[in-house]
Amino acid sequence: MRTSVVRRPVVIVGLVVVAVVAVAGLYWFQPWKLWVDETVREELPAAAPASPDAPGASADTTPPAASAPEVLATGRFISHEHDTTGSVKIVRLADGSRTLRIEGLDTSSGPDLRVWLTDAPVKEGKDGWHVFDDGQYVSLGKLKGNKGDQNYALPADADLNRLTSVTIWCDRFDVSFGAAELGKAAA
Repeated sequence: MRTSVVRRPVVIVGLVVVAVVAVAGLYWFQPWKLWVDETVREELPAAAPASPDAPGASADTTPPAASAPEVLATGRFISHEHDTTGSVKIVRLADGSRTLRIEGLDTSSGPDLRVWLTDAPVKEGKDGWHVFDDGQYVSLGKLKGNKGDQNYALPADADLNRLTSVTIWCDRFDVSFGAAELGKAAA
């Protein structure tokens, strides 16, 4: 009889430990995200023309014509940890602000995905999976969706001569899902 009394608390403690490990594992890996897609369809932002009341604006009543965004750099995603396709471009808007535009993105969803502008070279295969946090990078924020078209404002001080690649970075596991090398746009 003494054996069953001792075994009961051991079994209960064992079940509690298994439950805690299972919940922690589910939280950490978030496996359901492999089957959940989030599609984003953002238009390229348009910079507002200067208002006639702004300092230095002319008294002319005709609104100034909006200039087309200028493409500064372009690139195509290659796959790393997960299959990733799509293109990226950096555009300067009429107001001088710059935006990273991702178009036609198709990648896996995952926990804690970020969009980074980095100074790391884009390498094919496993050699390129972990290089993006080795040097300089600017986090542009959480990935808005694993599919579609989306925009990320660039900080004014982001040096595009040094930051020459983009990665979809899984901050939880320190791995690139996919990356694109930025090349100067053809004039």
